[in-house]
Amino acid sequence: MTTPVTTSSDTALSAVELTERHRPTLDRALEAIRTREYWSPHPEHPKAYGEGVEGAPEGSLSAGQGQAAFDALRGGRFEIEGQPGAGPEGGWTSTEVSPYGLEMGIEYPRPDLDVLLPAMREAMPSWRAAGPEVRAAVCLEILARISARTHEFAHAVMHTSGQAFMMALQAGGPHAQDRGMEAVAYAYAEQVRTPGSADWSKPQGKRDPLNLSKHFTPVGRGVSLLIGCNTFPTWNGYPGFFASLATGNPVLVKPHPRAVLPLALTVRIARDVLREAGFDANLVALAAERDGEGIAKELALRPEIRIIDYTGSTEFGDWLENNAHQARVFTEKAGVNTVVVDSTDDYKGMLGNLAFSLSLYSGQMCTTPQNLLIPRGGISTDAGEKSYDEVVADLATAVGKLLGDDARANALLGAIVNQQVRERVESAPSLGEVALESRTVEHPDFPGATVRTPVIVKLEAGKPGSEDVCFSEFFGPVSFAVAVDSTADAVEMLRRTVREKGAMTVGAYTTSPDVERMIEDACLDECAQLSLNLTGGVYVNQTAAFSDFHGSGGNPAANAALCDGAFVSDRFRTVEVRRQA
Repeated sequence: MTTPVTTSSDTALSAVELTERHRPTLDRALEAIRTREYWSPHPEHPKAYGEGVEGAPEGSLSAGQGQAAFDALRGGRFEIEGQPGAGPEGGWTSTEVSPYGLEMGIEYPRPDLDVLLPAMREAMPSWRAAGPEVRAAVCLEILARISARTHEFAHAVMHTSGQAFMMALQAGGPHAQDRGMEAVAYAYAEQVRTPGSADWSKPQGKRDPLNLSKHFTPVGRGVSLLIGCNTFPTWNGYPGFFASLATGNPVLVKPHPRAVLPLALTVRIARDVLREAGFDANLVALAAERDGEGIAKELALRPEIRIIDYTGSTEFGDWLENNAHQARVFTEKAGVNTVVVDSTDDYKGMLGNLAFSLSLYSGQMCTTPQNLLIPRGGISTDAGEKSYDEVVADLATAVGKLLGDDARANALLGAIVNQQVRERVESAPSLGEVALESRTVEHPDFPGATVRTPVIVKLEAGKPGSEDVCFSEFFGPVSFAVAVDSTADAVEMLRRTVREKGAMTVGAYTTSPDVERMIEDACLDECAQLSLNLTGGVYVNQTAAFSDFHGSGGNPAANAALCDGAFVSDRFRTVEVRRQA
C-alpha cells in the first residue's frame, strides 16, 4: 500500500496517482525482460511527437518546438533550481564544443561538493521510505517527461556527440529511454524478490511456538556517481542513472565536459518530478567541471560516493576499479571487437551488413567491429569461392557504394567527435596496405563539421608489427582486414583477443554447423556477446533494450552488462527488522 505524497505546489503529484499512471507500463516492462521479446513504449519516428499527434507523449514537443527549445538554451546560463552549492559558490563553466561547429556557449553551475554531497545524503530517508513501487513510478514519470522532449534532446545529443540528427533522435532519445526503463524494471524486480514482511513461526513440540514478525527494507548504498561519456551521454548514462535512483540512491551526474547538455536536461527534469512528488530534489544533482579539471577522480574517492557508473577509456576504468574501494564500480571500457568470416550463403547481404556496421556514426561506437578475420585461402559463398583479396576489395566497394552519395554519407557518419579520432584515421595508412582510403565529406548545413568515411587496412596475422595493431583498440572509423591461416586460427585469435583485450561484440559468418559451434563455444568460454550471420537490417553494433544484453561483464571490455539483475542488485541491501510477535 502506498501513502499519498503531496506538496504545496499546484502541480503536486501523489504516490497513488503516479503508481496508477505508470503501473501498466512497469508491468509491461517486467513482462518484456522476462520474455525477451521486442517491445518499446517510446516511438522512434520524428513525426510521432507534437501536440495533437495521435499516441504522442503528453505535452510532447514537435520538431520545430524541439529545435526552438534547444536554440533558446544556447549562449545562456543553465540554472539548476535549488541545487546547493551551485553557481555563486562554485562558479560557472562552459566547456562544450559542437563537432558540427555550432556555437554552444552554455554555462553550467560548478558545484561546491562539500555543500552538495551532504545535502544529497539528507535526501535519502524519505526516498527509502517510499518503497520500490513508488520509486519506480517516479522514475517512469521522469522518463515520460524526457520522452516528451525527445526532439530537444536530439539536438542536444547531436551537437555534443557528433551523431547525425536521426541517430541522435533515436539512440539519444527512445533507445536511451528504453534502456533507462529496462533498468527500472530490473531494479523493481530485484527489490521485491524479498517480501516486505513475513510472519515467522517455529514449532516447539509441546511448547508454544516461537513467533516473530519480520520486516525487510531495501536500502540504497549511498550517493551514486554517474560519469558520463562524450559519444552516447544518454544511452550509456540512463541505465546507471535509473538503476541507482530506483534502488533508493541519490545520483550525482558528472557529465563529460564536451557532452553536458543532454545530462543537464535530464537532471533538471528529474529534479522537477521529484519536487512535485514531494521528495527532496537533491536526490539528483549536476556536477559540471571546468575543462581539464578532472573532478571525476576527486569524486570517485569521496567517502559519500558508494556507487560509480562509468563509460570511457580502459585506463580510467581500470583506475576506478583499482582505487575507488569504498564504492561499487560499474564500468564499460574499451575492447577489440572482432568478426570471423568463414563462409556465407548471402555474400551480398554480408558485405552490405558489414559496410553499414563499419560506417554507422563513423565507427565511434563501443560495439563497432574492428578486426575482420579472413582466411588467406578465401571463403565459400553463394557467389562462388572468394579469395581473401576479393573479399576485402568487395567490402571496400560496398562501403564506397554505401557512402558514395554525400547526403547519405552525412546521415550515416555524423561528425568526428574529437581530434584524437581524426588523428587515428589519418595515421591508419601507416599501419599496413590500405584497402579503402578515408575521404572527407562536406556537410551542407554545418561547414565546420569534420566528416570522414571509414578506412580499411590489410594486415597479416603473425607478421612482425601486426600483432600490436590487432591487439589494440582504434576507436573510430578504422578497421583491419586480417589474413589468417585458417578459420581455426581465426577462432583462436578471437579467443585471445576477448580474453586479453575484451570485446563488447563478436560477429561471425559461416555456413558450417561445426564452425558455428566452435565460435559459439569460444564466446561462451570467454563471455562475449555473439551475432551470427547478420545479413539484413540488424547489425552487430546495435542492441535492443529489454531483449539484448549490451556487454557481458565477463571480459575486460566491461565489468557489467546493460542490463541484468547483477547490474542493479548490488546497488542496495536488504535490512531486516525482527520483532517478538
